[in-house]
This record gives sequence, structure tokens and C-alpha cells, in this order.
Amino acid sequence: MASRWIAFIALLWEFQCCVCREVTLPAGPLYRVAGFSLSLPCAVSGYEGPRTQDFEWYLYREDAEGRQIGVVSTRDAGFPYAPFQGRVQAGEVRVERDSGDKARLIIQRLRSDDQGRYECYTPSTDSRFLGNYSSSVVVKVIPDTLLITHSRILSGQPVIEGTELQLTCAASVQSDQHTHVSVTFGVRSSRGPESLGHNLREIIAVDRELRVTPGHSGTYGTRYRDGEIAVEKRKGDGGRDLYVLKMSALAPEDSGSYFCEAAQWIRDPDGKWERIAQRTMELGNLTVQPLAETLIVRSVPEGGVSLRPGAPLRLSCQVSGVGAWKRSALQVQWMRRGPAGGVEVEVARVDPDGVVAWGDDLSRAGGGSMEKEADGIFSLGLFSVRPADAGLYRCAVSVYAGRKTPAPESPATITQRSEWVTVSLKTEEVRVSASIDLPRRPLLKRGSTVTLLCHVSVEASGASRVEVQWLQKPEEPARKDATLSEDSKGRLLATLTHDGLTLIYSNGSDMSVDRVSAGCFRLRIFSAAEEDQGHYQCRAEVWAQDPRGGWYSTGTEAQSVTAHLYLYARVTDLLLLPLVIGVSSALFVGILIIATVTCCFMNRLARQRSRIRK
Repeated sequence: MASRWIAFIALLWEFQCCVCREVTLPAGPLYRVAGFSLSLPCAVSGYEGPRTQDFEWYLYREDAEGRQIGVVSTRDAGFPYAPFQGRVQAGEVRVERDSGDKARLIIQRLRSDDQGRYECYTPSTDSRFLGNYSSSVVVKVIPDTLLITHSRILSGQPVIEGTELQLTCAASVQSDQHTHVSVTFGVRSSRGPESLGHNLREIIAVDRELRVTPGHSGTYGTRYRDGEIAVEKRKGDGGRDLYVLKMSALAPEDSGSYFCEAAQWIRDPDGKWERIAQRTMELGNLTVQPLAETLIVRSVPEGGVSLRPGAPLRLSCQVSGVGAWKRSALQVQWMRRGPAGGVEVEVARVDPDGVVAWGDDLSRAGGGSMEKEADGIFSLGLFSVRPADAGLYRCAVSVYAGRKTPAPESPATITQRSEWVTVSLKTEEVRVSASIDLPRRPLLKRGSTVTLLCHVSVEASGASRVEVQWLQKPEEPARKDATLSEDSKGRLLATLTHDGLTLIYSNGSDMSVDRVSAGCFRLRIFSAAEEDQGHYQCRAEVWAQDPRGGWYSTGTEAQSVTAHLYLYARVTDLLLLPLVIGVSSALFVGILIIATVTCCFMNRLARQRSRIRK
């Protein structure tokens, strides 16, 4: 019976304490470092009265034989005892409220004699005393053993965009407690969206669990994933842990004052990690100059160069202001456009991986060179220039800052072009004329062989050859001696090249081209058909020989007037229609006569049979 009453009383007390006052502090002991801050949160619940409660803090030092020392109070300015009065007045020791019933004791700089048991007391506002009105936790103050040093600081000298940066920071802790260390590299800069003050940005960090995390601001996350930013931990002299920051390609936004921050962490009894010490080491200032301000691209020789056909041409592209050549990839292109302007075309290029590619003139793959002579010097060489090579040349340089082997689709950091260099050729005067002849005797008929002659006259001081093309325009009314313009859409039939090669672009007809004599070229169409009728024209282009024995087009050409080809019908074709009409008519008349005679005979036979019956 007594046991039942005891259980009933305990249950009643538990029910009453469901609404009784309770003061809570973190579980202890708590280890904190001398010289750094202490933050003790205290919360009260289950109280009556106003929502804003008062808090009073006491310290029981281990060497004070249990004596109570008032630290700070929210309701009484004269509450602190002598050891804390000056520190409270200076704001070094204070209470900060999180809410009406939650507050925390802040000691900005712990001292060794701040070690002890701290009690948080809440004066009663309840109608009756139920629950606990205070709670306490032991705080251990341990020595400050966090050390941070550097092996190299920045000199302050400007560096060029794309330069590699490497900074080293050493951090260590000598503690009897199990603590961890984290290291963060960062930069303070006046640039960025935060316009007021200095913009502090974390670049990369090694956290307390040795995880590497890039900074959240700027492009650090992307650059870390691309391998452009990294941090390594290694052992140094004396067993110290060295942390090495590597930035493979500095950008202008990386300018600023660099620092290394080391923090000491401990795991409290409640399982939460707490930062108990922190130090920052300044690593110096860095200014990154944009490539747009430093990159210089020049073509040599400057101005222009004049050559004779067949002479070699060599142009150099000189690049400076890139920084470390081994850290950046370059693509160098040589571009050309005509003497009178026009479209700019690529002659040749050297890709970042050193592969040479030729552009509009593929024949230059065997007649020229594109190479890197030294760091920053790239040359274009043409072994034997031709009139078609005359024009304006310049080099275009694309720099991939800090990327030795850029991805195929990655954009260049900057592209800059040199001034134009004029390449002119001193060509010898060449004159050429062309005329076309269509012999009309005997009379040209369908199915016969048609011969057209092209007479070419060339005046040149040196050896020359002629390349002849034959063109046809479909039959249509045309004025006499008209020439085929580009708009007339003349169709190329055949070519006899300067080296004697015959090219036939067949239209379905059987034809041939040849050279009859030194200045006479012939086109023959065998079994000419109606679709071969039309206007014909020949075009002659002069080729000259350079001093090396090679042949090149002088660009001098002449076009003949047009010759009109009309094919008459053959005699057999003319007799075929009358013959067909005559035979058809005879057959029709014969059939008509036979039918008439047969009909008359049958009628007469029928009448004779009728008489016999009668």
C-alpha cells in the first residue's frame, strides 16, 4: 500500500514539473583556448511571468575553495565582482540576448584564471517555486598553441594574366586535447559587387575533416572543378603540416591582398564542433595585369615587301607580354586579303598542340612552312611566291592563359592581331588575245563532227604557256560578237591545262580537246546533237615560269567573242516525213478501195440468191 502512495506522489510531482522552470546549459566540460572568446548559451523554459527573463552569471574558481564570484547580470549593473568589473565596463565581458528567454555569456578574451564552473541563474518570476533556477558547466582554459607561418610572401610586383601562383602556409597545434586544424586561403579586394570596403573572398579551404572545399564567391568552384585551383597538404620540416595553394592561371579579378587563416576545432560533449582558436597570416599583395594591357603582336618586316615571282617569302609574327611561355597555350594564324581589300582568309595556322594547318590554298602544304622559331616568334614561309600570293598579310594570336592544352571548345582568353604587311610582286608585262573560229564548210548537220578552233597570241619576255577553257551557253537569241559574261552562266565543257592535261566535263556528248599548233587549240564534238547547239567561247590564261623552274598563273587572261553553232537536219531526216505520210496515205486509199469493192460484190451476190429462190 505504501509503495502505491509513493508511486502516486512521484507521478504527481512529474506532472507538476511538466510546467516547472528549467534552466539549461551545454554539457561539459568545455575546453576553450586562452586569448580567444568564450560563448556560453543559457536558456530557460517552463516559467511564469514576462517573456523576457533576467540572467545572472557566477564563476566558481577551482582555487577559490567554492567561493562564488559574480560575473555579469542583465538586471543589475553593479552585479559584477571586482575581478570582472573593469572587463564588464569595457564590454569584454557581457551578456547577449538571442531572445527573451535565451541569452549567452560572452568573454571576448579568455584568461587562464577564467577557468572554473560557470553557473547561469534566472531570478524567479513564478507564483511558486518549482523546477531548477540555475545550471552550471565546467570550462577548462587550455594554452594557446596554434602556430601559423609562411615560407614565401608576395613581392607586390605586378604579374601578367595567366601566370601561375603558389603560396605555402604552415599550421600546427600542440595540445593534450584531441583537436583538429582547418586552413583557408583567401583574398581581400576592393573589386567586386560589394562596393563598400574591401571584398573578402575565400578561395579554397581544407576543413577540420581534411575535406577540400572551394570558395563560394566568384568562379572558384568552376576553376576548382577544372583543375585550375588546388590545395595540397604535405609534411614539412619538424613535422609541421604544410598547406600549398596552387592557382594555375591568374585572372585580373584575382588581384588583392592574400591571407592564410588557420583555425583550431574541438568536439564538445554534445557532439558539436566548436572553433576555439583562429589566426590569420598576411601573405602580401598581388596585382594581375590583364593580357589586353600587356599583349603585343607585331609582324616583321613592318610596312611591306616587294618580290619577283618565284622568290621566297618569309614573314615573322613576334608575340610579347604573355608572361610565362610554359604556362599558356597560343594559336597563331596568318591571314590574307587582296590588295584592294575584300574577304580575309586564313593562309596557315599553328594550333596550341603544335599542329600546322593550311587554309584557303591547300597547295601550300608542299610549298610553304609554318613554324615556331623560338618563344614568341612564329614564321610563315612561302618557297615560291606567285601573283595570287600578293595582298595584305597579318598574324592573329589567340592566348589561352594558364592552359597549356586547352579543350577544343574552350574560348581563348584574348585574341590580338598585328598590323597589315603589304606583299607586292614585280610581275613582267604579259599580253594575250584569243579568238574563236567555227569552220562552216561543209554544211554542219546533226550527227556530224563539229570542230571549233581557238587562236591565242601571247607576248611575254620569258617562257610562257597557255591554259585554254571551252565554255558553252544554251541556245538563245544573242547579238553578234557578244561575249559570255559571268551572269550568262556559261557552262565549262573542257580544259586543256598549261601542262597538257585534258579535262572533259561531259554534257553527254563525245568530245576532245587538243593543241593543233603553238597558238591554235581545238575542240571537237563527235556526233553532234541538237543539245550541242548554242554559243561557244574560249578563254586563255597565261602561265609563266619562275627562276626555280616552277610554273605559276600570271593572272593575265583573255576571252574570245562567241561563236554560234547551228546544226542543219540531214537529208534522210528531211525525206522521212514525206515517206511516212505517203505510205500512210496509200495504205488508207487501198483499204478504202478494197472495202468498197467487197461491199458491192456482197450486195450483188445477195440479189442473185434471192432470184434463184423465186
